[in-house]
Amino acid sequence: MNNHSIRPKSRNFGFDRGKPIDRYYIEQFLENNRSEIKGHVLEIGDNYYTRTYGSAVTNSDVLNLIPSPDATILGNLATGENIPEDVFDCIILTQVIHVIYDIKAALKNTLKALKPGGTLLLTTTGLSQSCRTDFHGDYWRFTDTSLKMMLSELVDEEKIEVEVFGNVGVAKAFLDGLAVHEIPEAILGIKDDHYQIILTGVVRK
Repeated sequence: MNNHSIRPKSRNFGFDRGKPIDRYYIEQFLENNRSEIKGHVLEIGDNYYTRTYGSAVTNSDVLNLIPSPDATILGNLATGENIPEDVFDCIILTQVIHVIYDIKAALKNTLKALKPGGTLLLTTTGLSQSCRTDFHGDYWRFTDTSLKMMLSELVDEEKIEVEVFGNVGVAKAFLDGLAVHEIPEAILGIKDDHYQIILTGVVRK
């Protein structure tokens, strides 16, 4: 029966066990795009990734819906409220768009906030537990096809790079809430597009 348990090891993505599997891929993506995290950078919630992976960052802003110790801008990506235009060289948008109902508006306002020539680094969710909280909902899951189609409605296709990460072994472990250290490292780098855990996107304005 253990192989068919209906109870996950963790209902918190593995945060309570160590580093979640999706964070492994998110951090790898940001590491590979360090050179884009420069100049005036915007991040959501806090600026941990800006500080960790930034290269030649001159200004660091943090966007949040509600006041918080880290927030420098109180605004709403979905409505555009208090979102500046043509300001940022780079925007880091990790694990955000699937918790916003009006995704297209949020992406449109995000791209407006970039300077011409600026870069959006985004990650979002494919196969996953639900992450709804009292603070936000959980509305969407993506495939590489749907993400590319949505982004291509906002910018030219040649300015978009979408990549996916995951395989059936990783998917099972992630859905069960295991942490990175609890699965063989060798399987993390194996990609099978039929089991997309994390999707990443580089979008240039």
